[in-house]
Amino acid sequence: MYFQNLIKFQFIRFILVGIVNTLFGYSCFAMFLYVGFHFTLAAFLATICGVIFNFKSTGTIVFGSHDNSLIFRFFGSYSIIYLINIAGLEMFYQIGVTPYIGGAILILPLSIFSFILNKKLVFNTANTHHKV
Repeated sequence: MYFQNLIKFQFIRFILVGIVNTLFGYSCFAMFLYVGFHFTLAAFLATICGVIFNFKSTGTIVFGSHDNSLIFRFFGSYSIIYLINIAGLEMFYQIGVTPYIGGAILILPLSIFSFILNKKLVFNTANTHHKV
């Protein structure tokens, strides 16, 4: 019962869905690094995979949207996240932090920023089913 009440809160739903989405996206990133791609290409490909995987789960479960036309806004928000991610990875790389560790460090701040972008720019008109 307590868990059902928690799931009603939009940000909590975002975190729970985000955990699954993050595991998927980071696994893609790590796999692309492992096969030898440069971290910029690995992040780009992982971002593309993430957009495809995350759009429906985030839109439906978190924001109550079934509007497939929002994929373009969703992709735009992920493009912003990608650019910030690359800048952060480069910054960490310059101080000797591996892309694996740098990518893991960036998960939380990028997740928070992603929630804000999704709430304000992507699903702001679809926010009719689930209110905080």
